[in-house]
Amino acid sequence: MSGHSKWNNIKRKKEKTDGAKAKIFTKIGREIAVAVKSGGGDPNVNGKLRDLIAKAKANNVPNDNIDRIIKKAMGDGDKNNYENIVYEGYGPNGVAVIVECLTDNRNRTAGDVRHVFDKFGGNLGTTGCVSFGFQEKGVFVINNEDGEYDEDKIMEDVMDAGAEDFSMEEDMVEITCAPSDFSNVLSALEGKGYTFETAEVQQVPNTYVSLTDEDSMKKMSLLLEKLEDNDDVQNVWHNWENEGDYEG
Repeated sequence: MSGHSKWNNIKRKKEKTDGAKAKIFTKIGREIAVAVKSGGGDPNVNGKLRDLIAKAKANNVPNDNIDRIIKKAMGDGDKNNYENIVYEGYGPNGVAVIVECLTDNRNRTAGDVRHVFDKFGGNLGTTGCVSFGFQEKGVFVINNEDGEYDEDKIMEDVMDAGAEDFSMEEDMVEITCAPSDFSNVLSALEGKGYTFETAEVQQVPNTYVSLTDEDSMKKMSLLLEKLEDNDDVQNVWHNWENEGDYEG
C-alpha cells in the first residue's frame, strides 16, 4: 500500500470520524463495556481494557466518558449482553474483508452484513476464508506534514519504546508493534511527546488488491461505508490497496 494512498485514506476517515464523533464514542464504549464485563474494571489486570482505553484516548474520547462507561459496566446499569461475531468475505474483484461486530441480536446482524455484501458486488464467506491473509499488529500513525520528525530521531524513539518497526512515507510516520506490546509502546511514545492520528490494534493484510475500474471502486467504497455505518459493526479491515485514490 503506497504511503500516498494510505495517508489520504487516513485523512478521509478522520474527516468522516470528526463529523460522527458520537457514533465512534458509542462503538468504543461498547467495546470497553464488554471488556469490563468479561475481565473486570481494572486496566492493570485486564489487558484488553487497557488497550481499549488507549484506543479511546487516541480517538479523543474524554476521560470522564471512559470512567462512566467502566463504572456502568461494573454495576447493573448496562443490561445489554453483546457477543463478538466476526464475518469474512470478499468485495469486488476479490478484495478481502473482515467485519468485527458486537451484537445483541445475531440474526439481525448477520442479515444486515450479508445484505451489504450482496448489494455492492461482494459475497459473504465462511470463517477463515480471508483471515489467514492478515496478521494482528499494533499500529500508530503520526502526522508528519510539517516535516518536524527526523528519521534518526524517530528510529531511536521507536526502538526505545519497544516497537517492532516504522516507516516514513511522504507526510506520515507509521509505527508497528506486537499486539501484546500495544499499551506499553503507546505510553512510551506519548511520554516522548508524540500524538497520533490513529492508534489501535489492527488486522494488517499481508498482500493488497488494487482496483482499476470505476464501477468496482465505487461498489467497494459503498460496501465499506455501509458496513462502517452499521451500529453493530465495530471494525472493518480490508486489503484494498488504492482506497485513498478513489474520490467517489
